[in-house]
Amino acid sequence: MIVTVAVPGILRDCAGGRATIPIEVPDGATVDDVMNRLAEEFPALERRVRDERGAIRRHVNVFVGDTNVRDAALSATPARHDAEVLILPCVSGG
Repeated sequence: MIVTVAVPGILRDCAGGRATIPIEVPDGATVDDVMNRLAEEFPALERRVRDERGAIRRHVNVFVGDTNVRDAALSATPARHDAEVLILPCVSGG
């Protein structure tokens, strides 16, 4: 199945300038499976999303559709067919 990862402007330099990345994963895949596939093609992007233990970084939000994975099963949240996985890093400034 194909899942689309939406990449915000601040992270696009890690994704070859792409705003969206189609990721092929098996049926029944989770966010962790999507991130593992993303790491194969865009390791710099995946490192901005997950820490060295593979957990989603504290200051990054990941959504599957309109569900924040922090309110679901974190990396074990199912990634449905044709779902959009949105990566939203916290941005601050003065």
